Order: sequence, then C-alpha cells, then structure tokens
Amino acid sequence: MSAIGKLSFHRKIIRTFPTFKYHIRGHRVSIPQNFTDYESIKQYNPQIPENFNFAKDVLDVWAEQEKRGQRADGPALWWVNDRKEEVRWSFDELGFHSRRLANVLSGVCSLNQQDRVFLVLPKVPEWWLVNVACLRTGTVLLPGTYQLTARDILHRLQTSRARCVITDESLAPVLDSVASQCSSLQHKLLVSPTKRDGWMNFGDLLRNASSDHECVNTRSDDPMTIFFTSGTTGSPKMTQHSHSSYGIGLTVNGRYWLDLTERDVLWNTSDTGWAKSAWSSVFAPWTQGACVFIHHMPRFNSHTVLETLSNYPITTFCTAPTAYRMLVQEDLSKYHFNTLQHCLSAGEPINPDVMRKWKDATGLDIYEGYGQTETVLIAGTFKGMKINAGSFGKASPAYDVQVVDEAGNVLPRGVEGNIGIRVKPHKPFCLFTEYTDDLVRTAECYVGDFYLTGDRGRMDQDGYLWFEGRADDVILSAGYRIGPFEVENALIEHQAVAESAVVSSPDPIRGEVQYGPVGDVRAGVCWMNLFRLFAVFPPYLPLRDHCTSWSMQ
Repeated sequence: MSAIGKLSFHRKIIRTFPTFKYHIRGHRVSIPQNFTDYESIKQYNPQIPENFNFAKDVLDVWAEQEKRGQRADGPALWWVNDRKEEVRWSFDELGFHSRRLANVLSGVCSLNQQDRVFLVLPKVPEWWLVNVACLRTGTVLLPGTYQLTARDILHRLQTSRARCVITDESLAPVLDSVASQCSSLQHKLLVSPTKRDGWMNFGDLLRNASSDHECVNTRSDDPMTIFFTSGTTGSPKMTQHSHSSYGIGLTVNGRYWLDLTERDVLWNTSDTGWAKSAWSSVFAPWTQGACVFIHHMPRFNSHTVLETLSNYPITTFCTAPTAYRMLVQEDLSKYHFNTLQHCLSAGEPINPDVMRKWKDATGLDIYEGYGQTETVLIAGTFKGMKINAGSFGKASPAYDVQVVDEAGNVLPRGVEGNIGIRVKPHKPFCLFTEYTDDLVRTAECYVGDFYLTGDRGRMDQDGYLWFEGRADDVILSAGYRIGPFEVENALIEHQAVAESAVVSSPDPIRGEVQYGPVGDVRAGVCWMNLFRLFAVFPPYLPLRDHCTSWSMQ
C-alpha cells in the first residue's frame, strides 16, 4: 500500500457515471460536452492574469465547490494497483495532504520559491502530491522517468542544480552513487516504508507536518516545471514552462480534446517522467474537475488494461499508439466497456488499421492528438470532426499552425514542409519559455515568424495536418522521443567500440526501434546490428545499465 494511502480520511462511494453517446450501426458516437463543433472552439482566447497558481486558483476552487455540494460526487484522484489496493482522494483531501507536504518542502527542506525539486517516482499517489506541493511552494518541479541511469541522474542534477530529490528505494542507491558530485543537492526524501541512511523518510515527515499552509503568490510567467527532452545532438535540453503555459494553456486539452467534465473519469497511461503525464494526468483533467484514474502496473499488460477498462467506470482513455496496437491483438469480444465513451492517442502516429480494428471491436473512434514537451496540444481530432485516417487532425485553438519552408514562409496547401507555430507579432503564452541556460538551442527553434516543431508535414485543402517525418534524426518509439546522440555516446564508451551510429528501423508494434551499426575495433570495418531498443518495456531493455535514457516528448 502507498504510504500516503493510509492517510486518507474516508472513501467516497463512486456512482456509475452516465454516458453521453448514441449508436449508429453498432458504432458509438460521442457528442461533445463542452463545445458544439470545431468552429466553435476557435473562440478560445483566455485572459492571462498577472498572478496565477494552479493549486490555489483551480484545485482549491474545486475543493470549495465540493464542500458546498456544487461538484458532482466522485474523487479527484483514484489509484489502484495489481494487488487490489486502492486510494481515492477528493479535491479537499488532495489539498489537505499537499499542504502538509508543502510545509515539509518549505520547512524541513528550507526550499524557497524557484528552488528546483527533482522527482523520480513510478505511478504512486505520492507523485501527484509532490506535483501539487511544488505548486503551493512555488518550487520548480523536474520530473524524471523511472528508467534513468546513474549517468542520466548525474547530468540532470548537475545541470539543473536541484536542491532536493524525491525518489523510492529502487533508485535511491543509484542516486547515492552520484550525489557527492552534485554540490547543490541538500535534501533527499525517500518514499518507502523502510529507512535509509542519509535520507529523510517521506511518510514520516508528512505525518508530522501541519496541514496549515498558505499558497505562495506566483506570477503567471514564473517558472513552474522543467522537463528534460532529447534532440538530435548534445545532451537533453531543459524545457521550461511557466505557471500559465501549462496551468492555463492545458485548458485547451482538457476542455476540447479530452472534452472532460467533472463527471468524467480519465485514465491516461503515460509514464510519470513524460510531459504527457503533466498534460493528461494533472492539469487538463483537474482544470475540468474530472477524476484522474491510475492503475499502477509493473509493466504494460494488455489483459490488465482491458480488464481495468471493463471493471471501472472509466469514461475517457488515453494511451500511446503502441498500446492500442497491442490491445487490438487481444480477443476484444471478451470485454465490455460499458462506461467508456472517448478514446484518444498521442505520442506518435497511429496506424489506420489499428483505428479500424479498435472501432470494429468497441464501436469507438480513436481521436489523435499532436504536441510536444514544448507546447500544449498543437493539433488534434475533436469530437464531431470527420476523422481522416492517417491525419492527426486540425490546429488546436491554442496556436496558429502553418507548414513553412526553411526561411519561415508559409507553403501552399498540400506541399510538405516544416510544421510551425506562429510566434509573431505575439508569442503564444502556452509555448515553453526557453531551454534553460541554453540560448543557442532556444534560438535555433525559431525561423522568421515561427517556432519550428522539428516535424515535417503538410496541410490539405480542408486544414487537416499530415505527419511526414522528423526534420532531424530524433526517433519516435512507442511514444518516446529518443536522441541518437545519447545512445551513440553510451555505445562508444565500451572499449570494444571504435565508432557508433544509431538509426531507426520500422517496427509493427512500436513504430520505430533503434538499430546501432557499430564498428568493432577488432573487426575494422565490420558492421553489425548491435542494439535494438524496446522502449515500452524497461525490463526488456538489453543495454539499460549502460546507455543513457530516452527522453519522452
């Protein structure tokens, strides 16, 4: 059981959530809940206040509405695992526990606003508490994927100058092996029922902390979070977002693409180190007052996923195309998804054949979304819109999206070019602030009036966008963005390797896998397929202990 789960005051009874759909020839058609059609969402134009804090201005507002009976009955967070353990928190309980943790961060750890907190945890309730507590204290959260190696952790701690790290007993020894080289690191919090020398126990600190905490005032443009993301060359970049860019900007995801209300239960399967987890497991659903559902699995299991969709009142399901490709290989006729009404996919292009098989078996379309760590939703298919298989939809109302040439000139419809976001005369508030401490790579993203995503595509006469590939060598595998440089760098460290080069190869399940043709110093010009990466399943990564991590888009 999660250390925090034992602290819950009560368990709310969850009613069955209504479905909003009708049937056409066996297919279920979802009706938009927050808009009428694609044209109507173009009216999205939020006003950005001088000060904004998601914990105070959104989460605490939902908590007050709960107390007054003005929010539909249901949890804010619903966590389960394979051992049938369960945690349900209302917004009020989420506030109670996160305020206690905020006092730990600002009190015991003496963290000040804009100090950086490095967080590496699997899908446990504590991960969500740290997210909210950092908002309350104004500290900057740096999430990391659970697949990080000692080399990755050292780079992130040294580059970010994080003052505090929070992890569990699995990664604590790895972190201890590099901590002496990180002069800024002052506090280590261990999420575990056991003790460890040199670490403060997360659960003990939380139980002894007061729940009285006043949320700090944060400006809308203050730094809120930093994600490390891969590029073609060099080490992972620190992608910085402000309190408004994600805290307000992801409203477009929750209100329009996910189309959530406070009656919905959303299950997003993203890894906690991926920006998609911030998108669809924190900001987008909680903006709408929806329930965030989590099933913590040691590894992806198709049967477990399908059983969960059948046995819990999940209304909205979002996962990577790789997962759908695996799910449609099962006998879906054995399962009944009575409450499921909206299915979405992001991270990589999805195969039209997978979409067809899923719809034939469930009656539900899969709605694609396209975005990056640096952005909120760039484009997507929205309810009520015609789904053109192979296209990831039309521009979201957050951005003016165009296809441009190398000089930033808008290209005619149907012509392949660079997918860009207009940033002049006004830069969208929901675009990342910068690559922290890297003015050169920040500047390289902009050409003329546009931010370039690094993806190439085309826009047809109806405004649909079609992905054609990367403009660089970054590899998309199972929703992960993999920088060849990082893998090549790890391979070249081996004494038997003279040169290395990593390229992708098509894969029917993961989209792409990496192959590294490596020159062996003993074989001269002998090339061999040394490296194949299965990004979705960490237990099967053959070089996990030797290669750097693959940052997620």
